Amino acid sequence: MKSFELHRPKSVAEASAFLRDRDGAKLLAGGQSLLPVLKLEMSAPTDVVLLGGIGGLDDVRVDGDKVVVGALATHASVHRAATKIAGLAHLAGGIGDAQVRNRGTIGGSLAHADPAADYPAAIVGLGATIATDKRRIAADDFFTALFTTALARDEIVTAVHFPVPEKCGYSKFAHRASKYAVVGVMVAKTAHGVRVAVTGAGPKVFRVADMEAALAKRWAPEALDGIRVDAKGLNGDSEASADFRAHLVGVMARRAVAAAA
Repeated sequence: MKSFELHRPKSVAEASAFLRDRDGAKLLAGGQSLLPVLKLEMSAPTDVVLLGGIGGLDDVRVDGDKVVVGALATHASVHRAATKIAGLAHLAGGIGDAQVRNRGTIGGSLAHADPAADYPAAIVGLGATIATDKRRIAADDFFTALFTTALARDEIVTAVHFPVPEKCGYSKFAHRASKYAVVGVMVAKTAHGVRVAVTGAGPKVFRVADMEAALAKRWAPEALDGIRVDAKGLNGDSEASADFRAHLVGVMARRAVAAAA
């Protein structure tokens, strides 16, 4: 790990200023994404901006028909507190191990945009809105490519607003060691229709329109029988080929529908 200067801002505005004024600056929330990258010297920031001293960003609360999750809320706290959306609470409880869940944050995970992370499926599957210090970004516009989001260099996630669905469920085929999603699927029946979001299978989260149309007509696992996802463009590695991932999308989607509450 190469040396860097550590900063402890007291506000989001101060943290954003560090990012704007220092081209090599990186944010540090729970550290579960950034620290491994630093140890492997895959990134060498000149400055690290610690967000832990900024108050008011770690709460999870119900606000009318939404669950609002602060960017510094840990996965463990989302699992405990987001019970209004059972599928989201279940998803957060299955991230990594106890250490990762008690240190990692939702904001850090979203900004890192790992294609095998769980939260992208929840964000897109529930049609959430990501609030930053500058604007609000719709879920479908947030993840743009592999490890890439719509965030500007000096833009900081402050909260995620999840609409409470009629029902939703999440199921994943987990990596044997890391528990990242080889394939994870969130299904949700919302006020604006059915959404099916897949993480782990491709370079970024994506929706499956055929599954959404089938579930809109009949909310049952059997409604997805015969629907196939094209393996072209999907990830392939030692854990699962692209063809197997395509197969797993269907399996996980049916399990998610069966588990939906």
